[in-house]
Amino acid sequence: MRSFKSLSPPFFPYRKLCYQQASCQQRLKLKNCHIFPEVRGNCRQRVLFWFHSIAGRVPKMTTTAQLFEEPFDADEYIERLAWRTPGGGSKGGAEAFDPKRLLDEFKSHIEELKQLDEKIQRKVEKLEDQCHGEAKDFARKVQDLQRSNQVAFQHFQELDEHISYVATKVCHLGDQLEGVNTPRQRAVEAQRLMTYFNEFLDGDLRSDVFNDPDKIKEAADIIQKLHLIAQELPFDRFADVKAKIASKYHDLERQLIQEFTAAQRRGEIGRMREVAAVLLHFKGYAHCVDVYIKQCQEGAYTRNDVFEDTAALCQRVNKQVAEVFSSPETVMAKLIQNIFENKLQAHVREKLDGTRQSDAEQYLKNLYDLYTRTTALATKLTEFNLGSDKHTFLSKLIKSIFSSYLESYIDMEREYLRNRGAMILQRYYDSKNHQKRAIGSGSIQELKERIRQRTNLPLGPSLDTHGETFLSPELVVNLLQETRHAFERCHRLSDPSDLPKNAYSIFLLLVEHLCVDHIDYALEIGLSAIPSSDAKNANLYFLDVVQQANSIFHLFDKQFNDQLMPLISSSPKLAECLQKKKEVIEQMEVKLDTGIDRTLNCMVGQMKHILATEQKKTDFRPEDENNVMIQYTTACSKVCAYVSRQVEHVRKSMDGKNVDTVLTELGVRFHRLIHEHLQQFSYSSMGGMLAICDVAEYRRCAKNFRVICDKRSMCLL
Repeated sequence: MRSFKSLSPPFFPYRKLCYQQASCQQRLKLKNCHIFPEVRGNCRQRVLFWFHSIAGRVPKMTTTAQLFEEPFDADEYIERLAWRTPGGGSKGGAEAFDPKRLLDEFKSHIEELKQLDEKIQRKVEKLEDQCHGEAKDFARKVQDLQRSNQVAFQHFQELDEHISYVATKVCHLGDQLEGVNTPRQRAVEAQRLMTYFNEFLDGDLRSDVFNDPDKIKEAADIIQKLHLIAQELPFDRFADVKAKIASKYHDLERQLIQEFTAAQRRGEIGRMREVAAVLLHFKGYAHCVDVYIKQCQEGAYTRNDVFEDTAALCQRVNKQVAEVFSSPETVMAKLIQNIFENKLQAHVREKLDGTRQSDAEQYLKNLYDLYTRTTALATKLTEFNLGSDKHTFLSKLIKSIFSSYLESYIDMEREYLRNRGAMILQRYYDSKNHQKRAIGSGSIQELKERIRQRTNLPLGPSLDTHGETFLSPELVVNLLQETRHAFERCHRLSDPSDLPKNAYSIFLLLVEHLCVDHIDYALEIGLSAIPSSDAKNANLYFLDVVQQANSIFHLFDKQFNDQLMPLISSSPKLAECLQKKKEVIEQMEVKLDTGIDRTLNCMVGQMKHILATEQKKTDFRPEDENNVMIQYTTACSKVCAYVSRQVEHVRKSMDGKNVDTVLTELGVRFHRLIHEHLQQFSYSSMGGMLAICDVAEYRRCAKNFRVICDKRSMCLL
C-alpha cells in the first residue's frame, strides 16, 4: 500500500523555476496555494480529484466558462494545463518530458478556447436580439398606454363638464326650494307669533312656554320678537296689548339678569354663556354687563395697593369674559373704564386733593407717583383685547383722571421750586448769621466798580468776611437734587408739546437760585472782601472762592448735560438754553478774572511791603564787606517764602490751563517787581555778589511756577 507522503506529487521543474524566481510576496502566495490548485471547488470535487491522483489518473481539463470565473489567474491556468498533460511535468524525470506533446496539447486547448469563444459570442448575439425584441414590445405597450391615457383624460373632461352641469342644476333647484321654503317658514313663524299675540290680546297666557320656567329661553325669543312687532302697531288701538307685551318683556329680562347673576355667583360659566346669548337681543344686555362688572369687583380690592389689585382683577376676569360674552373686547373695555372712572379716580383725588393747598412738595411727589403707576398699569392692560385702538382708549382714560391736575402742574412746580430754593438759601445764610446784602446795580455802583477794576483804588472799606466764602457744597447738592426731581416730574407729567418750554422754565429757576443768588452773590462778596493792594497782612481768600465756584459750576454743567439736554435736544429751546448758559459763564468769568487780578495785585503789594520793610540800603553796601556771612538777604528769603505759599494756593484753587495762565501773570508781575526793586539800590563789589545771590534765589523760586516764560524772565535779571 502506498504511503500517505507518496500521494503528494513532487514539484515539476516549471513550478520550481517559478518559485525560485518569484519575489518574497509571490513565494508566500505559492506556498499558500494548494499543491493541486484545481481542487478549489467544493469538497466532492476535491475528493474525486484525490482518488484520481491515487489511481494515477488525472482527469482531462475541460474547457468551460467556469474556468474563467473571477478571480482568474492566467499563470496558474497554464500551470494546471501543463501538469495534467502526460510528459509535460516533472513526473518521470527529465527523460519523460515531451515538449511536442505539450505543444500539441496547448494547440488543442487553444482550439477549444476558440470554440468556446464562438459559442459564447453566439449566445451573446442571441441575448441581444432577444433584448431588442423585448424593447420594441415595451415601446409598443407604452404607446398603447399613452393612447389609453388620452382617451381616459377626454372621458374625465366630459365627466367634469357633466358634473358641473348637474351641480348648476342642483344649485338652481336649491334656490327654488329655498325661495319656496323661506316664505313658508316665515308664514309658519308669523302664524305662531300671531297665536301668542292673540293670547296677549285676550289677556290669558295659556301656552306652556310662558308658564314653564324651564322654557324661559324660548319664551325670551318669542317675547323679544313680539316686542319688536308691538312697537310698529298704533298706540290708540293696541295700547293695552303693547303694555302687556312690554310688561312681559321687562319681566323676562329681569328674570334672565337674575339667572345670570345667580350663575355668576355659582361660577357656572356655561349657564352664564347661555343667558348672555339670550340677553344679547334685549335692551337690558348692557345692564347685564354692568351687573357682571360690579359683581367682579366685589372683594377684589382687599389690599392697600389699588394698582396691583386692578392688574390682578383684570388678569383673572379676562379669560372668563372670553368664555361668556360674544364680544369680550367690549366687556373688558367697559370693565377697565369703570375701574378707572371709579376706583382709580377716587384714589387719585384722595391722595392729591388733601395736599394740593397745604403741602406742595408732597402733592408733586404724589402726583408723579400716581401718574407713573397709572401709566405702568395701562401698559400692562394693553396685553388684553380691548379693541383695535386700545392705546388711544387707555390714554383718554388717564387724561380724564389727571387732566385737571396736569393743567396746573407746571405752575405748581415753578412756585414750589421758587419757594424751596429761597428757603434753602435763607436757611444757609441764617446758619452763617449773615444778612444777605443787596447788590447794587445803579450807575454810581457800576462807576465805582469800573474805577476799582481799572485803577485798583480803594473806593470805600473792604468787607471783612473772616475767611468765609459763602459757597456751600451741601446747599448746591440740595438745589441740584430738587431740580433733578423737577426735571423728572416735568418729563413725566408735561405734554410732549409743552415739555421743552416747561424744562426751560425750570432751568431758569436753577440759574436764578444757584448761579445768581448763590455763586454770583458769593463772587460779589468775595470781590468786596479783597483788600487794597497796599494792605498789610491781607487774607487773600478769593482763591478759595474761585476753587469752590469752579467745583459748583462743574456740577451745574453735569446736570445741564444729563438732565436738561435730553428734554430739549430736538426743540428750539436748546439754543435759548445754550445762550443762557453762555451768558452765565461769561458773567462769572468776568468777576473771576476781576477778583483774580485784584488778588494778584494784593500779592504784589504784599511783596512790595516785605521788600520795603525788610530790604535795607546797607544790604548791598555793607560797612564791613569782609564779614558778610549770609547767602541772600532777609527780604529775599521772606519774599520767596511768601511767593511759594501763594503759588501752592493757586495750584490748589484752579485746574487745567487756568493754573498756567494765572501763574504766568503772577510771574510777570513778580519779575517786574524784582527788576524795579533792584534798580533802586547802589551796589558795592560784595553787595553786588549778594544781589546776584538774591537773584539766584528768586530764580529758584520762579522754578516752582513751572511756567517757561517766568524762567526766561528771571534769567534776564
